[in-house]
Amino acid sequence: MQRKALKELLKWKENPNRKPLILRGARQVGKTTLIKQFSSNYKQYIYLNLEKPEDVVYFEDLDNVKDILGAIFLKFELNYDASNTLLFIDEIQESPKAIALLRYFYEEYPELHIISAGSLLEFSLSQIKSFPVGRVSFMYLFPLNFEEFLNAKGKTNALDVLNQIPLPSSAHSTLLDYFHDYAIIGGMPEVVQQYVSNDSMIGLFEIYESIWSTYKSDVKKYAKSATDERIISHIISSAHNFLDTRVTFQNFGNSNYKSREVGEAFRSLDDAKILQLIYPTTDVDFPLKSDLRKKPRIQFLDIGLVNFSLNIQHELIGMKDLSNAFKGALIPQVITQEIMSLNVFSFHKPHFWVREKKQSSAEVDLIIPYKSKLIPVEIKSGPVGKLRSLHQFMEQCPHQYAVRMYAGKLEINKLKTPLGKEFYLLNLPYYLGIKINEYIEWFMNQKIE
Repeated sequence: MQRKALKELLKWKENPNRKPLILRGARQVGKTTLIKQFSSNYKQYIYLNLEKPEDVVYFEDLDNVKDILGAIFLKFELNYDASNTLLFIDEIQESPKAIALLRYFYEEYPELHIISAGSLLEFSLSQIKSFPVGRVSFMYLFPLNFEEFLNAKGKTNALDVLNQIPLPSSAHSTLLDYFHDYAIIGGMPEVVQQYVSNDSMIGLFEIYESIWSTYKSDVKKYAKSATDERIISHIISSAHNFLDTRVTFQNFGNSNYKSREVGEAFRSLDDAKILQLIYPTTDVDFPLKSDLRKKPRIQFLDIGLVNFSLNIQHELIGMKDLSNAFKGALIPQVITQEIMSLNVFSFHKPHFWVREKKQSSAEVDLIIPYKSKLIPVEIKSGPVGKLRSLHQFMEQCPHQYAVRMYAGKLEINKLKTPLGKEFYLLNLPYYLGIKINEYIEWFMNQKIE
């Protein structure tokens, strides 16, 4: 499966000011496989896995980069050829010393191509007294997005159409069907590979179960105490029941756990990239700020894992519109997952918007920054006249542009809020979530009568 990140890695390879790269992402999103594919661009490839004692010993027993490289090249019986060698240090979180040494690789051997990866890096980074700030670059990897899913299925014509802006209306039903498959199965690489190989969902249950078991077994690695371990396990086992719901930490999931304990456990899972806490904003204009005093939503790593946990995949097969599936919670999850997958060399969480007043609360699913504007995005089916929260946002914001994502076709409406403000609504099929930035730009440049 070809990942879009391969193109970014090739740019990194050709950059004369290249720094050692740290690839970040949750377990089993395909980091090791990605670098193995990328290694075909080099004459020499050295793979180290620091979970193996024979590999971590280079960094634990030796103190300078010259000796480390000498020992590694000798072990692999390779000549030192920096411009044609890729050194990949996998599971680097197992050695905080190895992470700290990356700065010396950059300073003393800048010509060498070095990539490291780790799934629980945040917990090792906290143990490093002198992190190599400014001496390394970061790259982020997520489950496959819809574009990568189509590529894995070999749907080259659908990919070509998806990249046409605006896309022809004749492609709508086909892309909607493909997106439904993606929204049911998700983007975990092993799951997608099995699904594509067999053209069937048979056998996927065991893979989902294996992935969840891996995450559950990791709890001890990032729990600070026995109590913390129990709370994290409880959250992993119950969080899927709060899909697209703003959560309260106190007594989360019908537990007796306190707000502070649950908050710390959630932040550990956030660091591990299994569950992300998405906080709202109350802003309608720049600068966009998170309001950490308000209740967040849970964003899950992968929609397929969520569907598996909820045991609803069989119910979703054959549905023509997933907007109302599981009380309307699935599509906001998968679109937010798509948007998060656009992070490459920097990581920014999306926001949603809230206004909390007595007898007049409002909530908009997503806020997308575009140049100097904050664009509201509602993820709803049904008539446009029922977009009450969107209307409230538009009455406060200083521009006239909004987006509604749904199962219908691409179109633009001219509407009025209850107070009479005119605005333009881009109705965007939800399979275009991965292209939302391009479509907002296209939308802004349209002459609408």
